[in-house]
Amino acid sequence: MTAVDDPRQLAYIAGQASDARVNLEIETEGMTLNIGPQHPATHGTLRIVVKLDGERVMRAEPIMGYMHRGYEKLVEVRTYPQVTSLINRIDWLGSFANEVPFILAAEQIMGVEAPPRAQWIRTLLFELSRIANVVLFLGDMGVQLGAVTPVFFAFRDREFVLNQIEAVTGGRFHPNFDRIGGLKDDIPKGWTEETKGVLGRIRKFCDEMEDLVTGNEIFQARTRGIGVIPADVGLSYGLSGANIRASGVDWDLRRDGGIGLVHDQLDWKVWTHPDGDSFARYWVRLQEVREACNMVEQLLDGIPPGPVMAKVPRIIKVPPGEAYVETENPLGVMGYYVVSKGDLVPYRVKIRSASFNNISITPWLLEGTYVPDVVSILASLYFILGDIDR
Repeated sequence: MTAVDDPRQLAYIAGQASDARVNLEIETEGMTLNIGPQHPATHGTLRIVVKLDGERVMRAEPIMGYMHRGYEKLVEVRTYPQVTSLINRIDWLGSFANEVPFILAAEQIMGVEAPPRAQWIRTLLFELSRIANVVLFLGDMGVQLGAVTPVFFAFRDREFVLNQIEAVTGGRFHPNFDRIGGLKDDIPKGWTEETKGVLGRIRKFCDEMEDLVTGNEIFQARTRGIGVIPADVGLSYGLSGANIRASGVDWDLRRDGGIGLVHDQLDWKVWTHPDGDSFARYWVRLQEVREACNMVEQLLDGIPPGPVMAKVPRIIKVPPGEAYVETENPLGVMGYYVVSKGDLVPYRVKIRSASFNNISITPWLLEGTYVPDVVSILASLYFILGDIDR
């Protein structure tokens, strides 16, 4: 009798086959994992509930609102000059940039235009805010993947940018400097040359990030081909800024439709990347910091003489009307829809923040990915929770 004819062997094989069929028929429920609500990778207080099958994400649901501060209602009981102190805190890493579209909307309703010198300085501070914001992203992205050194470099050099912002506005994080009709003050003596020195530091920092991060084979393995966003999908979710430009979409409001700033008088380039993955989003932001340095240098050399404030009433009373203005902020498109009934305070203000749209794609983007990639994908999208829970 051979082994295959042995009744005991046949019974054993039949039993194993039966167990295998049972195992195939049993469907496990999977595991629910909470990322947050205070996970460091979420850049604030965000909770993402993921349903896992092993280490693969089957479903992801972002739960927002933990930081909601009701800015859109608070501005209804603040005079127009007081509003800027609130909206500074929406995207707290690029605070001056938050003030600009609101002020431009109010100026549009009033029919007021800031003097040329104010427009140039306003654009200059706008781009310095971009540098201060994105430099921190470039360092922090490394931390999310286990590299601590880059973020120390980012904090080191970002301080010099904040020093220059503080020297003009008096505030490092929350300048509250933009005004209807212009700016609170002019730039101080000697500030231009000091700022040019800071730009040299930032350019050197970008070169360091090129060596430490983008050229690192571990970083590339964790980001290339991970979290790919096709251009049509990104546009359908309302993505903007570097997130959509990293998917090959050549669109930047500083060039394509922005108002009230002087980017159209500068020589600069919009950077895109065709891959749409986490690496592309990092790479585009790295190039945009370098480009912002080029713009700031041109602005420093080209600031025209003249006043920094137009003639406006001491007590601002915006006439009845409405206006929507959006600008290319560090995180993407930020827009303000301002409605006035002719009072000292706005009647209604609707804020279109970049981070809210950028985080909306996470259920689609995280589905089918693996748990270790969730953190790197979230970090590459780069959102600020104050910009979501405004």
